[in-house]
Amino acid sequence: MDIDDLEPQKSKAKQKDLDEMSIEAIEEYIQDLKSEIKRAEAATRSKQAARAGADAFFK
Repeated sequence: MDIDDLEPQKSKAKQKDLDEMSIEAIEEYIQDLKSEIKRAEAATRSKQAARAGADAFFK
């Protein structure tokens, strides 16, 4: 077994064809993406706090 087999595979989100979308649909899509970015940033902050707590505990 190779160590690379244990690493999670990164998948890039499929891009939407913006040429086929209306202005309103694109604006809604942008808002959805911004919401997803905020959710990802919150998860990152939570994980950083957990790591800091673990680092402090094992220091």
